[in-house]
Parts: sequence; C-alpha cells; structure tokens
Amino acid sequence: MSIVLGSGEHRYRVVENWAQLPEGWELKDAAAVACDSKDRVYVFNRGEHPMMVFDRDGKFLRSWGEGTFPRAHGLHIDANDILYCTDDGGHIVRKCTTEGKVLLELGVAGKAAPFMSGKPFHRCTHTALSPEGEIYVSDGYGNAKVHKYSPDGKLLKSWGEPGSDPGQFNVVHNIVTDAEGWVYVADRENHRVQVFDGNGKYETQWNNMHRPCGLYCCRGPRLQFIIGELGPGMSINRNYSNLGPRLSFVDAEGKLIARLGGEQGPGLEAGRFIAPHGLAVDSHGDIYVGEVSYTEFPRLYPDQSIPKGMRSLQKLTKVV
Repeated sequence: MSIVLGSGEHRYRVVENWAQLPEGWELKDAAAVACDSKDRVYVFNRGEHPMMVFDRDGKFLRSWGEGTFPRAHGLHIDANDILYCTDDGGHIVRKCTTEGKVLLELGVAGKAAPFMSGKPFHRCTHTALSPEGEIYVSDGYGNAKVHKYSPDGKLLKSWGEPGSDPGQFNVVHNIVTDAEGWVYVADRENHRVQVFDGNGKYETQWNNMHRPCGLYCCRGPRLQFIIGELGPGMSINRNYSNLGPRLSFVDAEGKLIARLGGEQGPGLEAGRFIAPHGLAVDSHGDIYVGEVSYTEFPRLYPDQSIPKGMRSLQKLTKVV
C-alpha cells in the first residue's frame, strides 16, 4: 500500500524507486533538484555523474558535468531553462544550458576567498534571480553574505555578517525570490528564514522551524513556500519527535500551513527523511526532494555503516 503524507489540500503520495538509473549508477547526496519548462528533472548530486536528468516518470535521459563539480550544492532553473549550478566545494557558480554548456562563471574555480572575509566566495550555497535577471548568491559556509550580481556577472553589492541579529547570518544556506523581488534567505543555524528587499534591506523573519535547509517558492495566485528542515543535529536530540527532518508549507507571511513528515524523527523508510536539502515542484504540483543522506547518515548514526544504495531522492505526487 502506498504511503500518503500530509492532510487536507496538502496530501502527497510517496513514489518509491522513482529514478530509473543506468545499471551500476548511484545517486549520492542529491544536494539540489530543479524542473525545467518540460518537467524534466535535474538532479545535482555528489556522485560520479553530477548532473543527472530524468523525465517526470523517472526515466533517465542523460548526465553531464563529470569531473567539473567537486561538491554539488545548489541548483536554480530560470524561465528560459537556463541552469545556475552552485558548487560549494569549488567556490563557484556556473550558468549553463540544459546540455551543460557553460555560459557564465561567477567566482574562481577551486579558489576560496578568505574565511569570513565577506568577499565572494567561500563555499557558496545557492542562487536566485530578481525579476530583472540579477543574480543573488548565498555565501554560505565560510562567509555570512548575500551577493548581488548584474545579469552579466558584475558584482553590485553584498550584505550580511556573522551573528544572530536581524540581517546577520549563521550559515547562509539557501535563497529564493518571488515575482515582486523580495529575497528570502534560509539562515540555517539561526533556525529562521529572513526576508529582504532586493537591495538587502531587512524586512522580517520567519521562525518556528528547525534548521531550514531547502527552500522553494511556489509562485502563482497564492504565494506559498516549501521549507526542507534538516532536523536535529546533535545526538542528544536526534530522536526527538516533531523536530524533523520534514517539509513545511508556509504562506507569504511565514505562517505555517502544513507539514509533511518529521513526527517520528529521521528514517530511511518511504515517507520519512534523513536530510531534505533540495526541493523542486513540477507543473503538476508534484514535489521532488533531494537529500544529502550520505553526508548526514554518519552524523545521525555514527555506530552504523552507510546502507548500500541508500536513498537520496524522493518524489511526492499531489493527491487530488
């Protein structure tokens, strides 16, 4: 019997074994997921084949990026099916076609800016676009900044600093924008999402979440957001209930609408999560959840070996 998560209009059926991989291939740490205009699904992962492309039924189409992405982290696709690939291990953002041709690079591949210098990049994490096509980069693990670039790659401004006050960051992990140009930043280790205008002016923050990791803006007549919460990061509370890992839906004011999973803590069973890190939604309203399971499992279960062929990607189909 299939598993259904959520309630009311936010009910989703878990599709097990969705991705049909070539024989001998494996998805390792599906750090980011994105869908193009034809509902092709791009999975940016940390295995031998960094970018894997599937149709919406899970049929494997192609791969690219082999040998060029040290550590996949973030992925965004714009309205013209151009991909923005953020590699935190390579300290670089690459703007690419759907076939992997590089159109623009931000940063210097393999060269990190000094730790917490505020200069781009030290383990950058994700990108988003303004309505005018300007590029925002969250940066990241070794910085506490959001950088804003012109569409052709000129640095326009940066904002943020380490800390927990408004406008400060503690692991700038993800970033999205809405159609009006507001900028939403997953400030992971401060357990919040901060909201800014397009020039970095602090507006508000959303709380009552546990280590927001994935972030997705569902645009349309009713603005909603999906937040992938990483859940407990310490052995003392890793088995607490109601902390995640989970997906949370919030409205444009950050008010909680619904949650999927997380009641029982982490798990490898279908419908439970280890580390929801990347999120995407296709034109049918189905959700794709990329998980960094290979990284997170040893932290959660240091006394256990990583299971062979561990799951790092789930598809949830909307129940109508």
